[in-house]
Amino acid sequence: MGNVHAYSTTPPPPPPTGLDIPKGKECPPTTSPVTQEVIENPGPLEDIHTKCKNVFPTCFEGARVMVTRGLSNHFQISHTINMSSITPSGYRFGATYVGTKQLSPSEAYPILLGDIDPSGNLNATIIHQIQPKIQAKFGAQVQNSKFQVGQLTLNYKGSDYTASCTVANPDIINGSGVVVLHYLQAVTSRLALGSELAYQKGPGIPGGEIALLSAAGKYTTENVQISGTVGVSGVHLCYYQRASKQLQIGVELEANHRMQESVASIGYQVELPKSEVVFKGHVDSNWSVGAVLEKKLSPLPFTLALSGLMNHNKNQFRLGVGILIG
Repeated sequence: MGNVHAYSTTPPPPPPTGLDIPKGKECPPTTSPVTQEVIENPGPLEDIHTKCKNVFPTCFEGARVMVTRGLSNHFQISHTINMSSITPSGYRFGATYVGTKQLSPSEAYPILLGDIDPSGNLNATIIHQIQPKIQAKFGAQVQNSKFQVGQLTLNYKGSDYTASCTVANPDIINGSGVVVLHYLQAVTSRLALGSELAYQKGPGIPGGEIALLSAAGKYTTENVQISGTVGVSGVHLCYYQRASKQLQIGVELEANHRMQESVASIGYQVELPKSEVVFKGHVDSNWSVGAVLEKKLSPLPFTLALSGLMNHNKNQFRLGVGILIG
């Protein structure tokens, strides 16, 4: 019969595991795909300090009542009564219109803003997206039946930069006016650098005309933003940080070389969503302390605002109370 085991084939060896692979024969590690850095538009240069400035409170004095009412999805009106011994008291009527040109869920054009008082003092602003990359903004102010301010701004938004041109109070006959050129370039996803050129001409300026050049920069992370403007006239630095979901902090420094003045300010904003409370406060180097508290009086459509401003050097204290209905 012979040996049966002599004709039987030996089973194949088991596949090697990671411990059985000899040195020098390991499989090369799999490399993860490299994520390409995405550089977005940094926005206009005039807004590089906005995030920090929004933390600081807007203090007011006296009593204020404001009623807002939406007439449609695109049109809203407001009635404001202000009673103060510091600022002009009286009634103002305001209107806001948002057009039907929808660019995103939170962006639609044109936008028309304005308010007027019984004396004819008017403030008006028009913002419109002329083309996908060109935005126009026009502002006007009328005081005491005289045209005080007229300003036109054009913003061109590229893929990673924004160029702006602003013309204010042009007077061709007298040869006066102001022209400001802005350019902000995103160098990386976090860093943006730019410059500003301001030119003014008029009879009230020494020499008849003046031009100022300044450099600007903005560094942004998920919770921190540092912005600054440095020029011949002075320095403007801002630091913003979101410390938590409830707390935001802002630090601002403004120094003017010509006026030999500098002011440093620290502001903060505390939000308590469950209590429907927003509290803003600030302290500056001029020994001024200010704060604004806003509390929604649910379920009523009312918002109570309390404002306080104290200057220790001048021994001044101002208190404000406001009611927002709507």
